[in-house]
Amino acid sequence: MQQKAQGKADSLDNEKPAAVVAPLTTGYTVKISNYGWDQSDKFVKIYITLTGVHQVPAENVQVHFTERSFDLLVKDLNGKNYSMIVNNLLKPISVEGSSKKVKTDTVLIMCRKKAESMRWDYLTQVEKECKDKEKPSYDTETDPSEGLMNVLKKIYEDGDDDMKRTINKAWVESREKQAKGDTEF
Repeated sequence: MQQKAQGKADSLDNEKPAAVVAPLTTGYTVKISNYGWDQSDKFVKIYITLTGVHQVPAENVQVHFTERSFDLLVKDLNGKNYSMIVNNLLKPISVEGSSKKVKTDTVLIMCRKKAESMRWDYLTQVEKECKDKEKPSYDTETDPSEGLMNVLKKIYEDGDDDMKRTINKAWVESREKQAKGDTEF
């Protein structure tokens, strides 16, 4: 009788993990942030590497296009969903002409350019704005040494403690030389 009771308990224990594991197959959604992109005259191509993506059913890989965005959803790949949403593309795309291809361990998203032969320097408007902020502005009417001072200020502000000490030391030594009248560098 004890063996029967123990057998029932074992069978219940065996059933519980199966019930717990089942929801994990739908899993959670992983946001894709690692990708590469390239372009031709007609297309902007986005390459997303996902190991085993070629083994999931074709209907599990979905891409939705709008004129300035796309979103990719890969369902149930190794028990997880994968999602990538790209909004504010740099330029408009043709929704009808855009498509996706699933290759070995890769999803290729092909966004058809509305303006063919137009080169995209960036994938998104946000990326362009970030890069433009990083570029130093060149003003031909101001003193060139002022531009150098602005660069040094930026390096100082962005630098760590060692960088700040080094800049301070160089500045102090430069001031001491100027005070002595020794302008040789």
